[in-house]
Amino acid sequence: MLQVNFIRNNKERVLAGLKKRNAKEDLLQAIESILQLDDDRKRLKTELDEANAERNRFSAEIGALMKQGKKEEAEQSRSQVAGLKERTAAIEEELKSTEEQLTEQLYLIPNIPHESVPVGITPEDNEIYRPGPDPLPELGDTALPHWEIAAKYKVFDLELGVKLTGAGFPVYRGKGAKLERALINFFLDEAAAAGYEEIIPPLMVNEDSARGTGQLPDKEAQMYHVTLDNLYLIPTAEVPVTNIYRDQILDASELPIKMTAYTPCFRREAGSYGAHVRGLNRVHQFDKIEIVQIAHPDQSYEILMQMLEHVAGLLNKLGLPFRILRLCGGDMGFTSALTFDFEVWSAAQKRWLEVSSVSNFETYQSNRMKMRFREGKDKDIQLVHTLNGSALALARIVASILENNQSPEGVVIPEVLRKYTGFDLLN
Repeated sequence: MLQVNFIRNNKERVLAGLKKRNAKEDLLQAIESILQLDDDRKRLKTELDEANAERNRFSAEIGALMKQGKKEEAEQSRSQVAGLKERTAAIEEELKSTEEQLTEQLYLIPNIPHESVPVGITPEDNEIYRPGPDPLPELGDTALPHWEIAAKYKVFDLELGVKLTGAGFPVYRGKGAKLERALINFFLDEAAAAGYEEIIPPLMVNEDSARGTGQLPDKEAQMYHVTLDNLYLIPTAEVPVTNIYRDQILDASELPIKMTAYTPCFRREAGSYGAHVRGLNRVHQFDKIEIVQIAHPDQSYEILMQMLEHVAGLLNKLGLPFRILRLCGGDMGFTSALTFDFEVWSAAQKRWLEVSSVSNFETYQSNRMKMRFREGKDKDIQLVHTLNGSALALARIVASILENNQSPEGVVIPEVLRKYTGFDLLN
């Protein structure tokens, strides 16, 4: 979340950023409410400090008066202490309530977009940062969509997933399962070669973890909630991995910290109908390799570009045609300051499929998580910047490989995957 002092010192920038996000008027008005609550908090804190100081003074007087035999004056001081005790209790209660209201209001404010974020409302307003190939690959009218290829070669089974669980839970079989595992191993090996430490995190997190990365209170409807234990199935490995350093103070020499994780991901995304969500285009459980960096604020945007090139390198090695978009203010995630999306061209569906988002959150997540670092001779404490990216989300990568690499003999496996699959043709 945003820091109150940042809002106070950059009020016009904050309001302009919210307008770039197409925020509603009530959200803009919440900025004034936040500043007023912060003023009230400061006033109450001052009153509490003064009342406690006065209470301590009277308490110190009691002993001295008793030693002097001035019992009546000592009783008067005790009476003053009792009154001040009630007063401080009332102030503490009001202060607690004010701080809770302030925190609730701050949770409602999204991150402020980076200056490079384009103005816009819908995905159609996103900026093409790096265009795809020209001309786009064509397979002809006989090309099959990936769900028909999957049925033909028994790659995955959506109907069986419905039987076992429900819609949106695919079951990979045979060579399809090996292709999925090959992609996981390839992406993890590439991340390790780039210096990322591999993490195997829990697949469920508590409220503090979900709140730390911004899933709560913004995305409850998209998360699967284990109500009995009050735990949440992770929508991405970003949540547990970034929270590893929650409530910690790092040394500047430790930065950047680079981590990667493979996990299944669970999302209760609202379903719709049509070819654009058929097959693996939209599922509720999918595998993904995530890369996360905890960075020095002076280096985070250079690191963002490095992460961008890492993901581009994966797609180049797979031989998949792709483009990169810079998301507009209205299409960005709640916690992001700047996001790039990677889209792979589906030659069979003749449409772009999103396969990765790479984002810089600046201090938005680290402020929630109290994730800081020390630097300099005086060891000043500052908030780190957090970044993450999908490297990559597998469901649509599998869909893209099936569609773009189809041939009369079967699906040609990208060369970089063959040492993992043990076969070069899926048929």
